[in-house]
Amino acid sequence: MRKVYLDNNATTRMREEVLEAMLPFCKDIYGNASSIHQFGRAARRAVDEAREKVASLLGASSTEEIIFTSGGTEADNLAIKGIAAALKSKGDHIITSAIEHHAVLNTCKFLEKNGYRVTYVGVDKDGIVNLDELKKAVTDKTILITIIYANNEVGTIEPVGDIAKIAGEKKVHFHTDAVQAVGKIPFEAKGINVDLLSMSAHKIYGPKGVGALYIKKGVKIMPQMLGGHHEMGKRAGTENVAGIVGMGKAAELARKELPMEAKRLEELRDYLYKGIISNIDHVRLNGHPEKRLPNTLNVGFKYLEGESIILNLDMEGIGVSTGSACTSGSLEPSHVLTAMGVDPAETQGSIRFSLGRDNTKEDMDYVIKVLPPIIKRLRDMSPLYEKGK
Repeated sequence: MRKVYLDNNATTRMREEVLEAMLPFCKDIYGNASSIHQFGRAARRAVDEAREKVASLLGASSTEEIIFTSGGTEADNLAIKGIAAALKSKGDHIITSAIEHHAVLNTCKFLEKNGYRVTYVGVDKDGIVNLDELKKAVTDKTILITIIYANNEVGTIEPVGDIAKIAGEKKVHFHTDAVQAVGKIPFEAKGINVDLLSMSAHKIYGPKGVGALYIKKGVKIMPQMLGGHHEMGKRAGTENVAGIVGMGKAAELARKELPMEAKRLEELRDYLYKGIISNIDHVRLNGHPEKRLPNTLNVGFKYLEGESIILNLDMEGIGVSTGSACTSGSLEPSHVLTAMGVDPAETQGSIRFSLGRDNTKEDMDYVIKVLPPIIKRLRDMSPLYEKGK
């Protein structure tokens, strides 16, 4: 049976080059990067080199702006809680959007329970944040705006540059969860003038369990992991040297290959979508038709339930999802699609195809061949289809 993995927004397959770069630090170069002897110095050099590569991919002004974490979730937590704690004397108000990843939403909810006020800005039907609403939400007590760069479910790319401009004019810090954007679309953190930016290695063919937070020079945050002096005093804990080395290698490769790979994936994504709508009726495109990640296609199949589609595709060797892996198993409709105004019944039939570097045109042809009979079979069993068609 052919196997086609189309859930790269959940995680990616680690590259061979990344694994090879990591192996020496899993066995032979085992020193603690904080130790001053030769074993520690070898590890420190590797961490410093990886920091340079990540800084280069993100377009940071210096390596000191890169703080390694255990992943995107910790980076989001450090950014939001860190700013909230550091600026509590100045204000208690945070602005975010209704379509954030749960790493941001649940952190904001935690802060709400601890005395902070949070405004959840709405989005339009394509998932674009309402800038007028955002601008009006800012008060003299606002200390942070945190808006996702590119949505993990539908791929919509937010007007981050415009949001950064609003934040700058209002003298408010701006954080963006760029976990899905890094390595897929070109940008420079210093160019868009963002204050904090989160990323994760396993979304760019690196290892799981390692990520980074870009903190613009001069931005003060309160550490959330307390202990030693690691990561320039912003994140305590012995560095995951092997993981950081792997992240550095993945960042280096992503930066080198980004333009051509983004174009290739966009062409494959559009080819898949055309194949789907040419062979299946009652299909809805979720997300902005143009301003979205080159690898992400989220489509809704009316009168169906997404989990049934996923299971049937899985039996054919095809891996897809209904949205974020972090909400897998939830019976609740997607908060992203709901915020975009999609009917709750239709959100249940939405599937996310997220392409990666291993995918080919032949993979898309296989999906286009296998998917229509699955949809037909499921609809033939659906009482909703009989009523609505």
